[in-house]
Amino acid sequence: MLSESETEEVFRRLAAAMPGRTPGAKGPKGQPDAFRSCISCMLSAQSLDRNTAKAAKALFALATTPEAMLALDDATIAAAIRPCGLYNNKTRSIRHFCEALLAGYGGIVPDTREDLLNLPGIGRKCADIVLSFTFGKDTIAVDTHVHRVCNRIGLTHAKTADTTAIQIEERAPAWAMHEGHFWLIQFGKRVCTARAPKCPSCPLNDLCEWYAEARPTS
Repeated sequence: MLSESETEEVFRRLAAAMPGRTPGAKGPKGQPDAFRSCISCMLSAQSLDRNTAKAAKALFALATTPEAMLALDDATIAAAIRPCGLYNNKTRSIRHFCEALLAGYGGIVPDTREDLLNLPGIGRKCADIVLSFTFGKDTIAVDTHVHRVCNRIGLTHAKTADTTAIQIEERAPAWAMHEGHFWLIQFGKRVCTARAPKCPSCPLNDLCEWYAEARPTS
């Protein structure tokens, strides 16, 4: 695993090379409030972005509050979200989430990780995305790209995204927590791709543990 000074250098280079948070950035999938951000995260499980967007648009045309969502029957919700797959399971999750949100929080999405994780259907990634985008909290949400990048470089050594999230929160410098998610995800999409990463031109290749092992020796 990279040292503390090497970790800080990684984030300094990412800050210089990658775009940060777009001013006015909204919640996951462009949703304007915490409730719809949570629902969109739930819909995105094992779904392509375009299918998640289609399902969210159809669902939010019918309801945008937990009360209105619970007024819909399961068949109506399932039909709306069918494009994102697993629609029967997701319908049940949405209903349980809305019920718990009303019972425990008066229908208002909480702004702490602990409380978000108490809600059905909300895992660490979803909680951190909502905290970062909707509430403006300094946290690095770990999606597929961030998980891959962190463990390739050596910022973390973790088998699961949740463990990566715990380790990166412990190891990232405080000044990088607000923008770090954006730098890492763009780096994962543009440079450190899942297939054929652009290692020779990567601004981090002299620090990267994976490249040190993978590069050919003369």
